[in-house]
Amino acid sequence: MEIYFLALGMLLIGALLSIVVKEQWKFKVCSIFSFLSALTMMLPAVAVLIKGIPLIKTVELSPITGNVDFIIDPLTAFFLIVISIMSFLGVLYANGYMKPYLNKGMNVSSHCFFLMMLIASMTMVVTVQNALFFLIVWEIMSLSSFFLVIFEGEKKEVLKAGIKYLVYMHLSVIFIMAAFILLNIKTSSLNFGAYAYYLHNDASMANLIFLLAFVGFGIKAGFVPFHNWLPDAHPAAPSHVSGIMSGVMIKTGIYGILRFLLFVGTPSKMISYTVLTIAVISALYGVLYAVTQQDLKRLLAYSSIENIAIIGIGIGVGMLGLTYGNPYVAVLGFAGGILHILNHSIFKELMFFAAGSVYLKTHTRNMELLGGLMKKMPYTGLLFIVGSIAICGLPPFNGFIGEFLIYAGMIMGIPASEISLFLVLILSIAALGMVGTMAMLCFTKAAGITFLGNPRTECVEHVNEDVPRVMLIPMVILAFLAFFIGMFPQYFISIVMWPVSMLVNVDKYAANPALDEVFKNTFGLILSDFSWFFLIFFAVVAVMFIVKLIVNRKARISNTWGCGYNRLNNHVQYTGSSYANLFISTLKPLFKRVSHIKKPKELFPKEAYYELEIEDIEEAYIVKPLVMWDEKFLTKFERIQNGNIQQYILFGLIFLILAIIGMIYFGG
Repeated sequence: MEIYFLALGMLLIGALLSIVVKEQWKFKVCSIFSFLSALTMMLPAVAVLIKGIPLIKTVELSPITGNVDFIIDPLTAFFLIVISIMSFLGVLYANGYMKPYLNKGMNVSSHCFFLMMLIASMTMVVTVQNALFFLIVWEIMSLSSFFLVIFEGEKKEVLKAGIKYLVYMHLSVIFIMAAFILLNIKTSSLNFGAYAYYLHNDASMANLIFLLAFVGFGIKAGFVPFHNWLPDAHPAAPSHVSGIMSGVMIKTGIYGILRFLLFVGTPSKMISYTVLTIAVISALYGVLYAVTQQDLKRLLAYSSIENIAIIGIGIGVGMLGLTYGNPYVAVLGFAGGILHILNHSIFKELMFFAAGSVYLKTHTRNMELLGGLMKKMPYTGLLFIVGSIAICGLPPFNGFIGEFLIYAGMIMGIPASEISLFLVLILSIAALGMVGTMAMLCFTKAAGITFLGNPRTECVEHVNEDVPRVMLIPMVILAFLAFFIGMFPQYFISIVMWPVSMLVNVDKYAANPALDEVFKNTFGLILSDFSWFFLIFFAVVAVMFIVKLIVNRKARISNTWGCGYNRLNNHVQYTGSSYANLFISTLKPLFKRVSHIKKPKELFPKEAYYELEIEDIEEAYIVKPLVMWDEKFLTKFERIQNGNIQQYILFGLIFLILAIIGMIYFGG
């Protein structure tokens, strides 16, 4: 366990050194120390995942917190591996992405410091076993990510997104605190072990506390209806921060939900159905709004909601398996959900990094202004398409594997189900299938409008792929991981065996027969067959490609018939709005549509345009009215803020007198 603290210390040393070294060395220092930390952190994490035996270290901090236990159990070990690898790749990418800002003479000391603090706080969140210390490091994580989001705080929209994010994070911590306060009242302890023992024996309180925790951690994860911060914060943040936040940080919300599930043990039917229902709604909502976006990073942000929800569906299916005593359903649901945590972190970081490269060269995130980038940025375009295939859950990439296990869990739960569970599982399968369909629509649009066709505006005309190599290296690594996990899933599914074992057998770290059957026999063999099929498929494709090259040497190339058009221009091609318009028009009640149009008034008009903007209905009809009401209410107190110090002292004196009177009255 001392190795863990060594790795944590490296992150803190890197944070401090980044303040004092020269500007051009700051990100290099962060990269070196995050790499050393990740390498060191992997040693105990991998050992725990192999053996299934947890590591525990008790640290005496203060009389307030008492003894604080740090633990690396299989669940924590899995998250430590994801956090360490993905965070390092994000820091490495930042070396290239932040170069233009350094060239402008911007100071990045605080950015580097908070970047390292974010990584350190995430590693502590998943290891600490003390409620008070957990809340402290949770708040450090929220504050450090807030300062990273507002890096370009001179922009009004960035500052607004950052403040909105901070408000949601504090709303999140209120619910988490409420859950911990109730547990502390009942157990008179801050230790997680005491909470697990208590909730195993009090089902009614377990329901209340789990729901409070689910709301608190669900806000961090981005479940609907707690998602509104996410589509604003990700576009506002630098792309390496967006990648780390979406690929890693929001998963700490999933970790919190799973940790409280371990406290509860076997969940009630009400809790299990609630989690699955919210996850299904979130998946549909997230991908539906991703389809409508024209901002590339905002599209990816809504897609994060969808993928977090897919993880939630896996967890919900696993919980139903526990509730109904079906270990096969429980194992498959949890395995699919936990594996998708890793898979999503890989392809979502890849796509945010690719979007960052596009933004760095074109200075826009609006897909309607792009087009034709595949010819100018072929590596970035190819890597984005790899991420698009993976995120749509298509074989042979990694997104397919987790979703396959979740589907299998739901299908295996159907035959022996009572009518309510039967209907829920059937609807969930249909919903997940619909999500996959809309995801393909979404990312064919994103890849096609951004990278294919002809350039739509001048911002693309002189673009080339001279981005720093240090930006391409993390993207290539992520694309390779997405491909390798998809090609050889039988080797990677074993890494979730022990975390799943914890969730299925909450009282011991021993695998049960259902776990062995799923991982080593039935689905282990099926995944091995997948691997062979994918290898044969790629062999056939390779042969066809070679044959095509040979044939093309003798072929005569000429222009195809242009359907009567001999003066094609960049306007005679799909826009993002027109590509998805047919689908969106069938679901009008689910959107608030805002149109910007200038109609042609002449026979040969010089200018005409139509732009469709889709607003989030929850944002438009719930959040904005609440904010407006709040602003209107607070303006009534503007007179108090008149700058008169004597009046402020008077207010304080009046409050003090009222407090003394209240103490005398109620004390007596």
